[in-house]
Amino acid sequence: MNLTPFGIFHTALSLVAVISAAVSLIRHRGIEPASVSGRIYLVSLIATSVTGLFIFRHGTLTPPHGLSVLVLSTLLVAAIANRSRLFGQRSIYVSTFALSFTVLLLSISAVTETLTRLPVSAPLVSSPESPALQPLYGLLLLAFASGVTLQIRSQRRRHSAYLAAPTGSVG
Repeated sequence: MNLTPFGIFHTALSLVAVISAAVSLIRHRGIEPASVSGRIYLVSLIATSVTGLFIFRHGTLTPPHGLSVLVLSTLLVAAIANRSRLFGQRSIYVSTFALSFTVLLLSISAVTETLTRLPVSAPLVSSPESPALQPLYGLLLLAFASGVTLQIRSQRRRHSAYLAAPTGSVG
């Protein structure tokens, strides 16, 4: 496996992100930034992405570096959507989509790294470009599309119920 101490630290951070994302998805049916699991996810994902920028296993920039930049950029969009009205009434949906997209990116990275490294003596997949990974990426994309659709539908129902509530009632 030949991981450096820094690589082990990066991997540990990514495992925290994976576990906290799973907890948040199960408990809250999405990444809820105000929850403990959501905050742990966001902090560990940012730390994973930043540390990933300093890993040069092949001596040059690689697709995982681009993935880290994409994750950080997507988190910035989610933060803007959460903290401003830049996207108007669609802000909650933009935030939901962006946060869910980061889970997809994390999942792709986790699947790729796991299958190209384990078992240590004979990894299941020879490289990140292996055609064997394509169906798994397809399943992750399908799970993302389904999950984000369900989250947005749920948010729309809650928003509609809130708007339909009589004046003065608590929603």
